[in-house]
Amino acid sequence: QVQLVESGGGLVQAGGSLKLSCAASGHSFSSSAMGWYRQAPGKQREWVAAITSTGNTRYADSVKGRFTISRDNAKSTLYLEMNSLKPEDTAVYLCAAGAGLGYYDYWGQGTQVTVSS
Repeated sequence: QVQLVESGGGLVQAGGSLKLSCAASGHSFSSSAMGWYRQAPGKQREWVAAITSTGNTRYADSVKGRFTISRDNAKSTLYLEMNSLKPEDTAVYLCAAGAGLGYYDYWGQGTQVTVSS
């Protein structure tokens, strides 16, 4: 059974930083493409960042230069380092895994990030 468990969310002031983690189990993490998405209340789910099995990364324009996605295959863990946070970054952040970028079969439950102004 595939499990993705996010952690690291919390309340932070604007301009602050947080680092999210997504611990994976039950599938071949090292060969999976991984992504981060976010969903704010009343809004559609939004793609944030992605990383291929070989470490190539992509970012949404809204977070480029502020967020960094990375992975540790030895620990089966995905990360999202978030700097210069803005109130509009407030959302539930979810990680996803699949065979290719944008083709995600598995999703975590999410971790709440709240940025106060």
